[in-house]
Amino acid sequence: MYAIFQTGGKQYKVEAGDVLRIEKIKGEVGELVRFESVMAFSGDDGVLKTGTPYLDAATVNATIMAEGKGDKVIVYKFKSKKNYRRKKGHRQPFTEIEIENFTVGGKDFGVKPEKPVVEEPEEASEADETEEEKPIKSKKKIRREAKAEAKAERAEARTEKAAKIAAEKGAEAEEAAENEASVEAVTIEAKADEKPKRKASKAKTEATMDEKAVESADEAKPKKAKKAAKDEAAEVTEEAAPEAEEKPKKAKEEKAEEAEVPTEEKPKKPKKEKAEAAADAPADKPEAADDKPAAKMTKADITAKLDELGIEYAKAAKKEELLALLDGAKGK
Repeated sequence: MYAIFQTGGKQYKVEAGDVLRIEKIKGEVGELVRFESVMAFSGDDGVLKTGTPYLDAATVNATIMAEGKGDKVIVYKFKSKKNYRRKKGHRQPFTEIEIENFTVGGKDFGVKPEKPVVEEPEEASEADETEEEKPIKSKKKIRREAKAEAKAERAEARTEKAAKIAAEKGAEAEEAAENEASVEAVTIEAKADEKPKRKASKAKTEATMDEKAVESADEAKPKKAKKAAKDEAAEVTEEAAPEAEEKPKKAKEEKAEEAEVPTEEKPKKPKKEKAEAAADAPADKPEAADDKPAAKMTKADITAKLDELGIEYAKAAKKEELLALLDGAKGK
C-alpha cells in the first residue's frame, strides 16, 4: 500500500510509517498535517487509482517531527576580465514528517505500525552472573592487561634506548676530552721546543740586521761626501755667477763711454729772438738745415742691433739708455 502526493513542487512516494524531509511548511512540531494533492493511490488489492491530475477526496496524513536547515551550499559568481567575484552560502530549510495513514473516499487506509517496546535489561549482580558470561569478562580483562603490558614494555624499551644513547654520548664526550688533553699536551711540548729555535732565529736576524746596517753606513759615507762636494761646487758657482755676469757688462759700458764723442753745447736763444728771426726770414725760401735729419729706426731695428752687440733688450728699459747704446755702437 502506497500513495504518491505532491508538495513544494516535488512528488513523493510514501507508505504508512515513512519518515521523510520535505520543503518547509507551516506548522509546529507534533502537529498533524494533511496533504490533499494526492496523484495516485494503491491499496492492498493492488489496484492503482490515478487522478486528473489529483484524486478526489484523497489525503495523506502526517505528523511534523522536526524543523531545520540542510547542509551548506556555496554559491560563487565569477566574471572573467571584469574583476567580479561573489561568494555566498545557503542552507535550505526543511520540515521532517512521519506518514500516519491515507484517506480515500472517506475511508482510512494504512494504519501506522506500532513500534515494539524494548525493555531495558536490569543490571545483574556479580552473584547472578552465569558461568558463560564469566569467561567473556575474563577475555576483556586479559586484553586490557595485555595492552597494559605491551605499553609498559614499550616504555621500558624507550628508557633503555635513552640510557644507551646517553652512555654512548658520555663515552664520546670522555674520548673527546682525552683527545683534547693529548692535543694540548702535544702543543705545549711543541711550543717548548720552538722557544729556543725562535730565540736562535731572532739572534740570527738581529746579527744580519746589524751587518746590513754597517754595510749601508759604509756605502752612505762616500755618497754623503760626494753630495757635500757637489753642494760646495754649486755654492761657489752661485757666488761666482753674478761676478762673471757683471764683468762683460762693465767692459761693454767702458767701451761705450770711450766711443762717445763730446759735443759743444750751443747757447739757447730766447723765444723772442727766435720769433724775430722767423719774421725777418723770407717766407718763400725754406730754412736751410745744416745737419740732415736722422733716419727713424723701428723697434725691430733697435732689437736687432742690440742682439748684435750682445745686450739684452729687457734690461734696457729707458729710451734714453737705448739711444746712448746705439750712439756708442755707431761710434764703433
